Amino acid sequence: MKIGVFNNYNILKYYLSLSTNMISILSGGTGTPKLIQGIVQIINPEDLNVIVNTVENTYISGNYIAPDIDTVMYTLAGIINEEKWYGIRDDTFITHETLEKIGYNEILRIGDKDRAFKIQKTFLMEKYPFSKVVDIQRKELGIKSRIIPMSDEQSNIKIITDRGEMSFHKFLVEEKGEPEVEDIIYNKVEPSNNLLQIIKSSEMVVIGPSNPVTSIEPILSIAGVKKALKRTYVVAVSPIIGGKPLSGPAAKFMSAKGYEVSCTGVASIYRKFLDRFIIDTEDIVSKKKIEKLISEVMTTNTNMKTMDDKVMLARSVLGEIL
Repeated sequence: MKIGVFNNYNILKYYLSLSTNMISILSGGTGTPKLIQGIVQIINPEDLNVIVNTVENTYISGNYIAPDIDTVMYTLAGIINEEKWYGIRDDTFITHETLEKIGYNEILRIGDKDRAFKIQKTFLMEKYPFSKVVDIQRKELGIKSRIIPMSDEQSNIKIITDRGEMSFHKFLVEEKGEPEVEDIIYNKVEPSNNLLQIIKSSEMVVIGPSNPVTSIEPILSIAGVKKALKRTYVVAVSPIIGGKPLSGPAAKFMSAKGYEVSCTGVASIYRKFLDRFIIDTEDIVSKKKIEKLISEVMTTNTNMKTMDDKVMLARSVLGEIL
């Protein structure tokens, strides 16, 4: 069943108190974790499911790397490096720097504490499906919210550029996102255990302000996900402000897939299942155009520079009228 928009924040909190795991959020590894920080200031963290993209997962130095999963996990544990939005705050890099000195260059700069979690993840995956491994680690970190990888299967993404085919990390890190992007290809995977049921049973699903093409669309491409979203109330926050993404190569990726690089372009991706769309006040001129795609469009500050910004946006997402 679709639920109506909550215009009173206290009413929303009351309904959230009646059940657990009522809010689910689809997340990548940059913009959405900031929103998550705001959301857990408002609701009981136990009432939150975070469904996370896995197409960027890979092996580096023999260890399993799950960038978006780890960023969400470290965010919820309160240890994320907020300067990079990757890795652990105040981490050391002795292993990485030693590897460089002996002639081995890792594509990612991995901190020592961060590496420990990656090593544990790799060994646990010999015995358990990936979703179970993530659940073990989030419990060890004292995280009350559930973190659900979109799939237990190995995902894969290729960036087709004017310089040839590249892995995601080669494009983003080694090439610094500079090549022109011609296409993005990722494999289809099966949903992780209970993923579809979690979406269907959620009172609200939030699509966070992550890269629509490489963070959100891989989740949406999983069989049954779009159908499940049509059965619940879905709110999305645009990651594009004034025709530009706040971070990352979202503009190049959207253009390569034929989408307009704007909040209107983002709305066109989510239009078939989206109930409410939140755009930045800077894009208010696009509101009427977007309302032809999405029935309800809200404008507010979506640039999350401070914790107050994150909490205010979270309240807008969850339904409070500011």
